[in-house]
Amino acid sequence: MNEQTANRPLPRASVMKIAAYVPGKSSASGVDPRSGKVFKLSSNENPLGSSPKAAAAVSKMNHLEDYPDGGVRKLREAIAKKYGLDADKIVCSSGSDELLSLLAYAYLDDGDEAIYSEHGFLVYRIAILAAGATPIATAEKNETAQVDNILDAVTLKTKMVYLANPNNPTGTYLSSSEVRRLHKGLRPDILLVLDAAYAEYVDKDDYEAGMELVRQNENVVMTRTFSKIHGLASLRLGWCFGSEHIVDAINRIRGPFNVNGAAIAAGQVAIEDSDHVSRSIAHNNAALTKMTKGFETLGLRVTPSVGNFVLVHFPEDSEKNAEAADQFLQSRGCVIRRVGAYGFPNALRISIGTDEANEAVLKALKDFQSE
Repeated sequence: MNEQTANRPLPRASVMKIAAYVPGKSSASGVDPRSGKVFKLSSNENPLGSSPKAAAAVSKMNHLEDYPDGGVRKLREAIAKKYGLDADKIVCSSGSDELLSLLAYAYLDDGDEAIYSEHGFLVYRIAILAAGATPIATAEKNETAQVDNILDAVTLKTKMVYLANPNNPTGTYLSSSEVRRLHKGLRPDILLVLDAAYAEYVDKDDYEAGMELVRQNENVVMTRTFSKIHGLASLRLGWCFGSEHIVDAINRIRGPFNVNGAAIAAGQVAIEDSDHVSRSIAHNNAALTKMTKGFETLGLRVTPSVGNFVLVHFPEDSEKNAEAADQFLQSRGCVIRRVGAYGFPNALRISIGTDEANEAVLKALKDFQSE
């Protein structure tokens, strides 16, 4: 037997460097959901739910024995109409997470490098390692990605840059001028992936989701999701907009029926329900301001956010740290997100919820701070 032969199948070495993604909790320890209310604020879901019209479209589905449209034509056309895009330059997916991975599989190889900011979405590192490439994390300042640090990290091995804009879990963003400066500094063979999952929530004059940059260049792709503003997280639906050659590469490796029929039906309606989107934005704007001020009044530092969540920081050398706050909040039925895996061991990411949920979190933290 060859001495190099293993006694069992082995995954590629880079896969074993991956720390499996752990989603936000759905239940609060110590609280019986049958006897006490539980407020889930751990996954940045839309507190207003999905569009009622989208839910109705799913309930009317029949012929579940049939495969869905593998090309997702009608949904791509609905997205294109909404944003003034070319439907042939859109790919739909099972959540935007799938696209982030498919792009890595299509463009990264052993020995390549891909860059992301140090507090960026955990899926970037997972996708890069799964493709056999090397992840390069660059330092942030004030919980915000730094263009100069990203550009300084570029080498001849660099093939891709992931940028979450706005970023999760910090809620910070880069202006359109900074994103364009980043792109200008990259070689034409480096793919810039703009993850705009929270774009609809941003109310800033200097922000762009990335559509114009995609239109003007061959090495930019923008990913979006229906999980946040549209409230369709359960159905797993995302999409991207890119040049023909990028779309072609993704379509060669994606599953033939990667978007299920329920997601297609709901997505076509949700993308057209501007009233639901407007209500969701209005609720988030008011609640984000109130929650930020509320946490700061309690003496806690909050990273300024343009998303539907806030990153709340707790003292490091104190019994009133993030772990203790998390346990206290859970005892009050408030489920939030620990973000130690993102490099924030003493911070909690708290999603914007219903008015009742938001009040419950503020009251619980007030009690926690005063004890």
